[in-house]
Amino acid sequence: MVLKNRPFKTILFGFAFSPKLKINILETTRIAHFFNAKLILLHVGSKTFEKESKINEILSKIEHQDLEIDVQWKVGKPIGVIVETCENFNIDLLIIGALQKENMYQFYVGSIARKLTRMVCCSILLLIKPSVGRVPCKSVVVNGLDAPDTPLTINAAFYIANALGAPQITIVEEIQQKDIHVTVQDDKSLKKVNIVKERLKNREEHRVRQIIKDIPDSFKKGVTIKNQSIFGKRGYSIGHYAEVVRADLLVMNAPSKSSLLDRIFPHDIEYILSDLPTDLFIIRQSI
Repeated sequence: MVLKNRPFKTILFGFAFSPKLKINILETTRIAHFFNAKLILLHVGSKTFEKESKINEILSKIEHQDLEIDVQWKVGKPIGVIVETCENFNIDLLIIGALQKENMYQFYVGSIARKLTRMVCCSILLLIKPSVGRVPCKSVVVNGLDAPDTPLTINAAFYIANALGAPQITIVEEIQQKDIHVTVQDDKSLKKVNIVKERLKNREEHRVRQIIKDIPDSFKKGVTIKNQSIFGKRGYSIGHYAEVVRADLLVMNAPSKSSLLDRIFPHDIEYILSDLPTDLFIIRQSI
């Protein structure tokens, strides 16, 4: 699985005229600059003179005036329009402004973002902490779970960290308790559990080291790489870890198609979407 030299050539930012519009555009244009990408700004709604004037005023104040920007205005249902635009414009990365807690504003993190993570053809970045001036990205956490998409996701995390100048990447291997196959009943079984945990940890770290070997040296130069094994629920554990270590960015595999059971029994990325620990970058295989 090979990562493109420029995996995010075209970025789409879906915006609404909310109080955070200016700060979101300032952050989004900054990201597009770091990725050397074209930026498409999409508003799902009618185009008026007042709205266009407001967007032009904000764009006149962005830091990187040489950025290629295209503003699109489309009417329709937000999810359908965004999905269709991603396909028609060959979008590599969709950026959405989001609030941290799902129960604070279901429009972004609940109904819209949750569906888009499964429906769009590209990677997604959910922004919860945009800023007017640049805040350096210092720490990136990426999932290292044993899954077919993980090598690409880890490769992408190194590319992103390199583009943003992040000096540290932590690869988190989430190991589920059910993989231990031992029940603690006494001191002897407790010792056995610890031995099994250590073996699982060594196995996972070896698997991740093999993935890191294939990453271009230019992406690894000057980056501190850390492996962290965690025993617990997938999604919940890495989200909690990213919050505890105050990561600036969490990079995850894209979720698979959802079903009714997924909505009844949350798992993996569902935990993170309901309570975002930091900015969340979801990598889809199309890159």
